[in-house]
Amino acid sequence: MRRLALAATLILSPLGAHAFETAASAAYIYDQTTGTVLFEKNAREPLPPASMSKLMTIYMAFEAVADGRLAIDEVLPVSSHAASFGGSSMFLDTTDRVSVEDLLRGVIVVSGNDASVVLAEALSPDGTEAGFARMMTDRARQMGMTNSTFVNASGWPAAGHRMSMRDLGILANRLITDFPTFYPLFAETEFPFDGRVPSNSSNRNPVLSMGIGADGLKTGHTEEAGFGLVGSAKQGDRRVIFVITGLESRQARAEESTKIINWAFRQFAEKEVAEAGTRIASADVWMGASPTVGLTVAEDFSVLVPILNEGDIAAQVVYNGPIEAPIVAGQQLGELVIALDELPEKRIPLIAESDVPRGGFSIRLRTAALVLWQKFGPGGATEVPEEA
Repeated sequence: MRRLALAATLILSPLGAHAFETAASAAYIYDQTTGTVLFEKNAREPLPPASMSKLMTIYMAFEAVADGRLAIDEVLPVSSHAASFGGSSMFLDTTDRVSVEDLLRGVIVVSGNDASVVLAEALSPDGTEAGFARMMTDRARQMGMTNSTFVNASGWPAAGHRMSMRDLGILANRLITDFPTFYPLFAETEFPFDGRVPSNSSNRNPVLSMGIGADGLKTGHTEEAGFGLVGSAKQGDRRVIFVITGLESRQARAEESTKIINWAFRQFAEKEVAEAGTRIASADVWMGASPTVGLTVAEDFSVLVPILNEGDIAAQVVYNGPIEAPIVAGQQLGELVIALDELPEKRIPLIAESDVPRGGFSIRLRTAALVLWQKFGPGGATEVPEEA
């Protein structure tokens, strides 16, 4: 058995994009529609996430509502610990009993530290915020967020409380994908809870009202972290997720977010590569009723390409072959590897187009004879012919 690579060229020009630059100290930009990472800058470095880490608290609260551990209209008590928090707050006190729905809005829209702690204590295995933070870290690891460690539920500055920008991007993607019913909460611009603090009722996300498709997710700011944003925008059928941190002001955060959205949508175009069932190539079969099997894709797929410089996309069909029969239709046999200028390599699974049963006695006999001939006949070749 040997690894075979069949070169192919997919004509999807024009290609090329000017290198993107950002004033953010760390950034991550992801095209959700095609699963393409458009840009990374220090994206895997664990950094202070400020209130952006509240997204993990929100995710776990959404999970709890979805699986019945919390009811959306359930009311929760406010502990003295939760009520003690300053900074961004719903200004709750220990006499309050607040619904889960209001608490979620309090975290999402007005970034309530107190609301985050109320939810955390309700879901914690030991009733403490610290216990919930350990749950957050464990759940993050399960979700592939390997550069995240949580010490609290709110993002309040604390030693060891860290997230990478890539991890925040993974989390944003999961929030949008896993909870489409709840996700519209992130686009709400006002939450005047109980009318008690009019000055803290507005969403701080600077791009929600700009008319550029932005509909989430969460801002963050501390002295240590600077100004940051986990954002998402949808234009047409495409959605982009981005994470930035380390900016010097609210204005810089707004300007950088706008620049990223414009760049991501204007400098790239989605190109359809193949429809489901399209034969991409044929693979050699060993000891099968047929000498080859068609390789196809299970679903329609497209790639995102930069729009400026002309050029072609290089692609390879890669599989370990010849492939031994029997083969079942839909069985993954290889990959289509697409190299994109200035973008990460993209790999699309290739599956068997049809069944290939094991060959009958005459085929096996002929194959055995060919093997013996190749080994011991003139030339003494050691490889089995690809058409065997």
